[in-house]
Amino acid sequence: MAEERLQNILSHAGVAARRRAADMIAAGRVTVDGLVVDRPCERVDPAQARICVDGEPVGAREAKRTVMLYKPAGVLSSMHDPFGGRTVADLVRGRIAERLVPVGRLDKDSEGLLLMSNDGDLALKLTHPRFAHEKTYVVKVAGRWSEEKLGVLRGRVRMPDGYEIRPVPVTVLRTMSDNTALLEFRLREGRKRQIRYMCSAAHLAVVSLKRVAIGGLKLPADLRPGEWRDLSAGDLRRLGV
Repeated sequence: MAEERLQNILSHAGVAARRRAADMIAAGRVTVDGLVVDRPCERVDPAQARICVDGEPVGAREAKRTVMLYKPAGVLSSMHDPFGGRTVADLVRGRIAERLVPVGRLDKDSEGLLLMSNDGDLALKLTHPRFAHEKTYVVKVAGRWSEEKLGVLRGRVRMPDGYEIRPVPVTVLRTMSDNTALLEFRLREGRKRQIRYMCSAAHLAVVSLKRVAIGGLKLPADLRPGEWRDLSAGDLRRLGV
């Protein structure tokens, strides 16, 4: 087998998407034949070298696999929680032979559609900002409702780090008599906790937040929290990748 870039080898083996694999290498977590390699572009022959991540050997190239998971609220979109919390890895461990990692993120307190994959190319296309895949969320908020608040949500909200997000489509699905409302957000940027900061700027409290679609791929109505299923060829077409 010809030599490949180390970060690509990790991605193809299902360890992590290429960007994440590059970070792991740069952090000194990867060894080749017992020596730490901290350059992601280092070329290695995976058929000859012994490659380890955090001391664990990297297996052979896996067949590509992607699943859609209904992430429950309270579960981390991570492979490991140093504080011992429940992660999406716990939901598939022992039931999926391949080492799948989350594609993108979904806040711990949020629920809904999350993809897990060992396909590094797919992960890159879905997470890199230049591809700008739209993600749809249904959010229940609490607070006295007004059209002025809708205007704030649709405007240029400034994030705590000073970044000003671009206006996004926000639709009122329903308002309730208990001062709660159901809103739909369609995001292409996806800054961390963006919707929660948007709601805070409009003096609204988020009661629940659920991602219901990525591109044209919708969360199936019959998929319950904690459940998953493999993506079909049709699902991949709906994703647009």
